[in-house]
Amino acid sequence: MLTSSLQETLILRPFQPQDQDAAKGLILDGLVEHWGFLDPTLNPDLNDIAHAYANGCFLTAWHGKTLIGTGAFLPVDEQTIQIVRMSVRKSHRRLGVGKHILEALLLEATRREYRRAILETTATWTEVIDFYLRCGFIITHHAEGDVYFERWL
Repeated sequence: MLTSSLQETLILRPFQPQDQDAAKGLILDGLVEHWGFLDPTLNPDLNDIAHAYANGCFLTAWHGKTLIGTGAFLPVDEQTIQIVRMSVRKSHRRLGVGKHILEALLLEATRREYRRAILETTATWTEVIDFYLRCGFIITHHAEGDVYFERWL
């Protein structure tokens, strides 16, 4: 649940082309924060978010004029989506923003008649693993340093 002060001012909306630089920056900043470096070749989807996510859903979360979070899904097959690009600005973590974005993504996936959501994260990112477990995902397996999850909708 969002904190009451943030709940009153948080705006969650679909990605718009003018969000490109802010969304890319937020996501890449989070990756640098976690890994300590950035390999720009590993993130080509962020060079044109509107195009890369045209068949999916990319949401942005705003506090006033500041982008504080992102989250997206892409279709995997007729019944499955993959959650990607979940990122919350460091100053707004643990306030419910990520959960709010994730719930909105899952609601949109259900509206589009998908039945299952999957995702993966790095096994060393324990706070993220705990977050997805709290949000009703279950671990399906581990492989090559990553943890894989699913949730039926």
